[in-house]
Amino acid sequence: MLPLDQVTVHDAEVAGGKGANLGELTAAGFPVPPGFVVTAQAFLASMAAADTRGELAEGAAAARPDAAALAARVRRAGMRADVAEAVRAAAGELGDGARMAVRSSATAEDGTTDSFAGMNATCTGVCAEDVVDKVVDCWASLYGQRSLAYRSERGITGEPAIAVVVQRMVDSERSGVVFTADPLDESPATILVEGALGLGEVVVGGAVEPDTYRVDKNGMRITGVRVGHQTHRVGAGGRQELSTSEGARRVLTDEQVLALAALGVDVERHYGRPQDIEWAIDADGVTWLVQTRPITTLGDSAGPLLTGLPAAPGTATGVVRVLASPAVTDRFGDGDVLVAAMTDPDWVPVLRRAGAVVTDQGGVTCHAAIVARELGVPAVVGARTATTTLREGMVVTVDGSTGTVTPGKSRTPASTAPARPAPSTTAVNDVLATKVYVNLAVPDHAEEVAALPVDGVGLLRAELMLTHALDGAHPRQFLADHNPEAFTAALAAPLDHIAAAFTPRPVLYRATDLRTNEFRALRGGAAFEPVERNPMIGFRGCHRYVRDPELFRLELAALARVRQRHPNLHLMLPFVRTRWELAACLDLVDSSPLGSQRGLQRWVMAEVPSAAYWISEYAGMGVDGVSIGSNDLTQLVPGVDRDSETCAELFDEADPAVLDAISRIVVAARRAGMTTSLCGQAPTTRPAFVEHLVGLGITSVSVDPGSVGAVRTAVGSAERRLLLDAALRR
Repeated sequence: MLPLDQVTVHDAEVAGGKGANLGELTAAGFPVPPGFVVTAQAFLASMAAADTRGELAEGAAAARPDAAALAARVRRAGMRADVAEAVRAAAGELGDGARMAVRSSATAEDGTTDSFAGMNATCTGVCAEDVVDKVVDCWASLYGQRSLAYRSERGITGEPAIAVVVQRMVDSERSGVVFTADPLDESPATILVEGALGLGEVVVGGAVEPDTYRVDKNGMRITGVRVGHQTHRVGAGGRQELSTSEGARRVLTDEQVLALAALGVDVERHYGRPQDIEWAIDADGVTWLVQTRPITTLGDSAGPLLTGLPAAPGTATGVVRVLASPAVTDRFGDGDVLVAAMTDPDWVPVLRRAGAVVTDQGGVTCHAAIVARELGVPAVVGARTATTTLREGMVVTVDGSTGTVTPGKSRTPASTAPARPAPSTTAVNDVLATKVYVNLAVPDHAEEVAALPVDGVGLLRAELMLTHALDGAHPRQFLADHNPEAFTAALAAPLDHIAAAFTPRPVLYRATDLRTNEFRALRGGAAFEPVERNPMIGFRGCHRYVRDPELFRLELAALARVRQRHPNLHLMLPFVRTRWELAACLDLVDSSPLGSQRGLQRWVMAEVPSAAYWISEYAGMGVDGVSIGSNDLTQLVPGVDRDSETCAELFDEADPAVLDAISRIVVAARRAGMTTSLCGQAPTTRPAFVEHLVGLGITSVSVDPGSVGAVRTAVGSAERRLLLDAALRR
């Protein structure tokens, strides 16, 4: 064990970055809560004693480390007896009955380029008898998925090691962060002070909107005050809700702001570079420094802060806003960078305002990716640690083409994604045998998209329109609050808008295919939806209509109403598994006002491998067309969750087994005289995939608006190749 006052900034290999910085502050006379460091050597010695050190090093260096297994191995190894005895003794010296903060301090943490913010565990309010267990929890977090992914993204190699800082806990009345240079405009002459009530986790985690105070470093005067809005505070006793008036009061007086700014200047002067400092003020008015690290987002960086999956092309620079839910929008401005764990249809109003989107979870076919592509918003998904690595108020540049998030403003001119779909480079009058349709999910830019050289809408997703039309309510909750006519009118409005824009070209409306977890996320949804462990293959699509026909009938009524003016609107049934389900759904259609309308086309989605078997049967049931949903088909053929960033490398629409399934469906549909289409992502990103589809004789492909030009070019090239090959064979 090392007391903090015996540690300096040069001891990062022993005390980790956090411990070294806190020791340095303590030795320099700054106000730091007393404590000690459980050294990295104590961790390594404990792992060696359990004969597991080599196993951990080898596992962490693997191409795809098994985070859960490695963390479990650390816990089984535990703490060596003599180390545990020393930890308990040192904890006892912090005072009888003292509550402690046990905080990880990895040896690469809080350095000049890698902050590791939020990667490893922190435990607060720890009593003496639990301190050993909590230290082991911090050790295990070194091998957590977030930490291992961050190490990989930052190119950190070598054997992982971790120290742990144990300090007497400050029961904060107010807390926050001091940036000794403004991270928003990178100005070294401005100090930014953020403050909130209670413990600081609500600030660094983005759970509330803190007060923001700007201080001129040269004159030490306050130049700006922005009072935040706080809904709650977190203290030693847990979460406490705040009244509106309490949450709207200033957190700090002018004197406290200037005192914190002056303290920040002293810390910056000591280190010789701008600092990101966490502070806390206790009930007695004493100010404590609980962490400092260099600001890693100023100037050029050694590399990206995050790397995820490129989901929507283009670049954008903006201020990070970490949101836990779409309801927390009072601090979100137009052009801000939305950072969230994941989005669902309820997030669309926020996505419309965002300059860029970054999510922890999801693949290239997730909700955030689909909507971002349609709205022309750069997006990176599956970044794993976005909500912890990116701090509220940072300025970052998001490159949705490469899947990277870099600090500050781009040093090169940004090729910003268009806010609206760009015209195609292919002439409108180019005649193609294979039709090129467009995918749509929202009516926002229907007229602009309709102006593109497209043959219609091959996939009009119902989910986002429905969510917006019902004001975020679950359909049954909406019906409880209103009536069926209100439901029909609400859905008919955006449908009418899109159908009118594309008249006389066809618009294929895919009926609602929200999964149960997405339905539950809507307002009132928990009262109507079951909890499923695997909603991707659960209660969705065609089977839902059979089991719950009332909502489906209301959708059909909306379509029938719009088709009275715009007969170019047609119906497509999603996620059809069996013949009897389809028969039951078609009976519902035929018995509705829609069923008697002339010219209605009935399409089915081929997303389940069983579709290849049933195609000829579908033709005999009066189905006009089949649209291959290659996103779901690719999920179900090799058995990989299409929204899993962990398994993203396994999701491949060009996998031979997937191509074989697509071929079987297209060939069977052609023999049955049915129209065929494909509405997945592959034609957008892979010209060779387009050539394969054209070679099969597919009738059409449906792609995102921003890809129309490239896909038309690929289709034209593939058709010319077929003609040339045919001529050469003669």
